[in-house]
Amino acid sequence: MNDAELYSIIRAPRVSEKTARLQEVSNQYVFEVANEATKADIKVAVEKLFAVKVEAVNVVNVKGKNKSFKFRSGRRGDWRKAYVTLAEGQSIDVMATA
Repeated sequence: MNDAELYSIIRAPRVSEKTARLQEVSNQYVFEVANEATKADIKVAVEKLFAVKVEAVNVVNVKGKNKSFKFRSGRRGDWRKAYVTLAEGQSIDVMATA
């Protein structure tokens, strides 16, 4: 796979207080990924982009919310996030890649 395909699988890192705690406690990183990406695709993409060893990948489908603005109501799109567990002693500098 080339870099364009890898970046189409891994869209962006998710940075929040919860994800920062996961990084410290269990060496897990959270990424927004493509809806059609599989666990194997995500593992290969993270290993090649960041030069780390991935131990496990867990994927969650997040449903979009219904929102309204003035008199219009709409719906945010569904998206997918991946919890990536790295091998012991490995890390990713998420702030530099965000």
